[in-house]
Amino acid sequence: METFFASCPRGLEQLLLEDLRVAGARDLKSIFGGVHFLADWPVCYRANLYSRIATRILWRVALASYRNEEDIYRLALDTPWPKWFVSEQTFRVDVNAVKSTLKSLEFVTLRIKDAICDRFRRETGKRPSVDTRQPDLRVHGFISKEECILYLDTSGAPLYQRGLRQKTVDAPIKENLAAGILRLSGWQPGVALLDPMCGSGTFLLEAAQIALGVAPGARRPFAFEQLRHFDLAVWQRLLEAARAGEAAATDAGIFGSDLSPAAVRASLANLDRAGLLPLVTLSTGDLLEIKAPAEHGVMVSNPPYAERVFDRDQLAQFYPLLGSALKRRFAGWNCYLISADTRLPKMVRLTPSKKTPLFNGALECRLYEFRMVAGSNRGNTANSSILDSSCS
Repeated sequence: METFFASCPRGLEQLLLEDLRVAGARDLKSIFGGVHFLADWPVCYRANLYSRIATRILWRVALASYRNEEDIYRLALDTPWPKWFVSEQTFRVDVNAVKSTLKSLEFVTLRIKDAICDRFRRETGKRPSVDTRQPDLRVHGFISKEECILYLDTSGAPLYQRGLRQKTVDAPIKENLAAGILRLSGWQPGVALLDPMCGSGTFLLEAAQIALGVAPGARRPFAFEQLRHFDLAVWQRLLEAARAGEAAATDAGIFGSDLSPAAVRASLANLDRAGLLPLVTLSTGDLLEIKAPAEHGVMVSNPPYAERVFDRDQLAQFYPLLGSALKRRFAGWNCYLISADTRLPKMVRLTPSKKTPLFNGALECRLYEFRMVAGSNRGNTANSSILDSSCS
């Protein structure tokens, strides 16, 4: 058994733990921002392939206490890097620290790089090159007050990069956060789903993949494929099984719209490229005016808020109109809005039935659940030009 750490958007740790348990991981320990676990390599492959929530899956290769930068250099020098990759491959080093007394993370990063190269020179007479943009392998250092842990990244590019979305709009939501929100909403294939501010279509892409049973990592490469002990036969069996489980693309009752024609075109292009367009109905429309596409369903959206797109005055006008539109047009729907703006419930004049803390990157947010029921609407129907293009 090897020791791994899977990171995720903060607030989704329990969902990540569920993903890892399904993949076969053992001895799972959830912490803020991720889950430690034990696994053999086929489980690591499965977790990378199937987890919709993980950001990266890191393999722990070294751990020791330290007093200064030279102790960390010695730890990295004593780690058998040539056992896992070759000098012709490129690498980069990233270091994070919590409560460390070391003065410069840049210097620590440099010392780890030096140690890796020195270890290769000692054993092979050659050293690998550093590539900070597209390395074959990534080394992650995590430094606490007393310990340094070194990891090899088994994922490569972050796992939220599914290899599907090419067109983006301002302030897009990451795919694993979107997948987590879909899970938290309780949405299941067969239930109508709407993102009325769909932007580049992140929620739509995730939902369509779920509806078809498409593994999120089935169409992208992974860093573990670059490791010397990579088992190609095991990986091919896992990949073939994942692709064999995919259903044919048909209408899945998934709907997306946006006020911006450019955003709708971006969603269309992304869905089409992914082969998922038949599952989704797209339209250009204003959330304040569109009708619910079904009697019951789930709405998910990443509406604009002041930190991202709108200024506070615009939002003060928009929020009451949003609340009125939801009451007037979406009775029978469960609506989920993620926002960093804590004024949202008060200003939409709706009482959330649930508030779930989540982080969109470094931005602390809440996922608000509004269960809409039929009732009177005292709001007005002001001009909808306040609503700009979506950010999903």
